[in-house]
Amino acid sequence: MSFKPFKALTFDVVGTLIDFEAGILNHIRGVVAEAAKAYSDDEILKAYREARAESDAGWWPDDLERCYHRIAAKLNLPDSVEYARGLALSVENFPAFPDSVEALQRLRKHFKLVATTNSRIWALNHMARTLGEPFDVRVTVDDVRFEKPDPQFFAYTRGVLASQGIVFEQILHVAQSQYHDIGVAKRLGYQVCWIERRHAQKGTGGTLESERTEPHYHFTSLAQLADAVEKELG
Repeated sequence: MSFKPFKALTFDVVGTLIDFEAGILNHIRGVVAEAAKAYSDDEILKAYREARAESDAGWWPDDLERCYHRIAAKLNLPDSVEYARGLALSVENFPAFPDSVEALQRLRKHFKLVATTNSRIWALNHMARTLGEPFDVRVTVDDVRFEKPDPQFFAYTRGVLASQGIVFEQILHVAQSQYHDIGVAKRLGYQVCWIERRHAQKGTGGTLESERTEPHYHFTSLAQLADAVEKELG
C-alpha cells in the first residue's frame, strides 16, 4: 500500500515511541532491588497491567502512583508513598526505543507528526524532549478529557487536524497497542499502522490485552516504517 495519500502521522507515544515497560521496571528494580529479584519482568508487568485495568484507574502517568501500591501488595514488595510517587515522576526518565528519535527525524521530512496520547501534558513534555521534540501537534488526555480507546479521542484529533487543512483520508495512525489504538482506529475508518514492539516476546507486557485487529501496515520497529516510506517517497 502507498504512503502517498498521507499528510499526517498520528502517533501513540507511550509504548510506541517511549519504552514505558523499561521505565517501570527500571524504577521498581531500582527502589526495591532485592525484593524485586524474586519476580521476572513479565510478572511485574502483569501486575502493572492488572492494576491499570482496574475500575478506579486514573489518568496516566499520575495513576502510576496508585499502580505502585497495587503492584507492591500483589507481589509483596516494600511499599511507601515515596516509592509510589517516584514511579509517576520517573516518567521524566523513561527511555525512547532505540530507533525512535532517528526514525521520527526521517518521517518528519514527509509528514506532519502528531502526538496522540493518553498521558497528561506534563508527562508528554518530558517525553517529547526525550524524543528530540519531533511533534508538530500534540493531543493529550488533558485536551480531550477522554482516554483512548474512547472514540471521542480520535474525533477530537480529527477536528484539530481538519482545522489545519488535513482531512481524514490523509491521516495514518501509528501505534503499538491493539487495545488502545489499532482496533478502535480501524473500526472508525482510519488507516492504521501497527508497530509490533513486542513481536519477539510472549504476551502483551504492560499493555492491556485485546483481540488482534489486522492493520493496513505492519512493522516490528519504527525504523522499518521509515525505511518503507523512504523507499517509496525518497
